[in-house]
Amino acid sequence: MVIAKGENPHRPEPGSATKVEPIRELRAIKRIKKLLADQPRNLCLFTLGINTAFRANEILSITVPQVAFLKAGDVLELKQSKQKKYRSTPLNAAVVESIRDWLLVREDDPDGFLFISQRRDVLTVPTLNNLVKSWCRDAGLRGNYGSHTLRKTWGYQQRVQNNAPVPLLMEAFGHSTQKQTLAYLGVQDAEISDLYSLTL
Repeated sequence: MVIAKGENPHRPEPGSATKVEPIRELRAIKRIKKLLADQPRNLCLFTLGINTAFRANEILSITVPQVAFLKAGDVLELKQSKQKKYRSTPLNAAVVESIRDWLLVREDDPDGFLFISQRRDVLTVPTLNNLVKSWCRDAGLRGNYGSHTLRKTWGYQQRVQNNAPVPLLMEAFGHSTQKQTLAYLGVQDAEISDLYSLTL
């Protein structure tokens, strides 16, 4: 298979799927944040990823001017990579704080991309994929994790902790069916099993 320039070489073949998991335990999220406490760029990446429904390439497309002056509750508009529509997402205090902390130490180039490497290049999806894998591994998580884990974690926690209705999550993810959203979040089997726990 020939990989076009800029294309993710780890993208599954059409018709196949590589399932990565959400981070299900809040304790694991806290462990990762603690591990990244002295890495403001990575903490910002992680915090932004698990607090929004943005895809990895959408997060990496963010520029400094888009977020430099945002406050908690302000809306960030990003063009969705699949639907080509703009998605408006309010940012919570944790995201805004992590962006601010990263910008305090990020050097020069006030008009460039928010997430850059030490060589000043914009981060790529494969790089973020490897970062997420390493964060999860270092936090003691076992399973298949990657850049998509961030987006899935947001949805999973919204569903489990916040009891968010599936149709709302379906809209946030840009899915065409609720079945797709349930499968994406990995909660369907557990919820169906719970139906049989009721004694009539």
